[in-house]
Amino acid sequence: MVSASHADSSLEALAATLDPSRRSWVSSANASESDFPIQNLPFCVFSRASDVPRVGVAIGDQIVDVHAALSRGLLHGDALAAAEACSHRSMNALMALGRLPARALRTQLSELLRAGGAGDDARESLGPALLVAQRDVTLHLPAVVGDYTDFYASVHHATNVGRMFRPDNPLLPNYKWVPIGYHGRASSVVVSGTPVHRPMGQRKGPTDDVPAVGPSRSLDYELEVAAWVGAGNALGSTIPLSAADEHLFGLSLLNDWSARDLQAWEYQPLGPFLAKNFTSSVSPFVVTLDALEPFRAPLAPRADGDPAPLPYLSDDRDRARGGFDLTLDVSLRTATMRASGDAPVRVSRASFLDLYWSLGQMLTHHASNGCNLRPGDVLGSGTVSGPLDGAQGCLLELTRRGAQPLTLPNGEQRGFLEDGDEVVLTGYAERPGAVRIGFGHCIGVVG
Repeated sequence: MVSASHADSSLEALAATLDPSRRSWVSSANASESDFPIQNLPFCVFSRASDVPRVGVAIGDQIVDVHAALSRGLLHGDALAAAEACSHRSMNALMALGRLPARALRTQLSELLRAGGAGDDARESLGPALLVAQRDVTLHLPAVVGDYTDFYASVHHATNVGRMFRPDNPLLPNYKWVPIGYHGRASSVVVSGTPVHRPMGQRKGPTDDVPAVGPSRSLDYELEVAAWVGAGNALGSTIPLSAADEHLFGLSLLNDWSARDLQAWEYQPLGPFLAKNFTSSVSPFVVTLDALEPFRAPLAPRADGDPAPLPYLSDDRDRARGGFDLTLDVSLRTATMRASGDAPVRVSRASFLDLYWSLGQMLTHHASNGCNLRPGDVLGSGTVSGPLDGAQGCLLELTRRGAQPLTLPNGEQRGFLEDGDEVVLTGYAERPGAVRIGFGHCIGVVG
């Protein structure tokens, strides 16, 4: 059990790591456009050519080799257990420890990387041994994903999609009462950069007499956020909403690729299957909830007449700060654009604050029947869409099922994705008085 004084000390140390005036002797971390300033320090799994993968921490354009810091005696106290867990080939052991050991490690690394004080000593004596350039490593899937659950937490996405099929009644009766989700395929969760193969499956259009088997003609992306489970719960136990934060380790970007024509034919009566299980891409960096502390925000207000959440999904603290003020972008680059040297073009921008259900509510509901969540499990937010045009998180919404194709700057049009298309998800958090932090990229090219 953590004592009150120890917890207070931990929170004070956390506040110091988030100080916007803090700078690093890693110069690239101080650039205004960097996703990984010293206030961020996301975890990742990396390997060099001759090494086995292990856990590191990103800063600027570098990665801190936590194992090197441990072997040189630079870490102590509560950070030791977390550092030892970083010697594994995945983050599962680190996630299993819960938030406090990772917080202690993050705090001590922040001091070592800080310009001034102990950081200057580390720079002079051990800088080259502690750091490896991101360009010189391979980044891996952050954790061994035992289970993957995808939610449907954006009321704007659910309404937009529902209107296409049920114009007079877009939301099903249960939507505003229960966080809707389905069990995804853990084996096909892959790290950013993994090629995306166009899936085969059954399709049946509205004028077809019988279904046909072939490659999807309506391949789509979905702009999502992945929440990684840290400390889990025992089978048969639950996680109260007031404790949900202690079971969430951090966030990444997620692209839950979808084959809309396969989905339309197969989803009744049991929901998504082959249309969803062929690939789900996640970004390699896990941004901790501690780094996101300055960007906590109230949940979006519910519309007049909406039901109040049932008691197990209601908590004053979650209502006041269960949201995360994240900006999420989708960019697209076709094979023709890539051949011409053109950069990806942004096609949508959404806010993570527009969700109807919080991450805490999703996690609590998931465990409310006694389901055991485990370290490294992934909870997908579902497609993040906003109320305005240009804030839709998938092509199904943006192009009205392909009926109103996007026109790109070079004149190409897209109703759905074509072979060679590259989809790039990015995300960041910023507000006055805090240093902007980012999530890196989640990239997939359709092969």
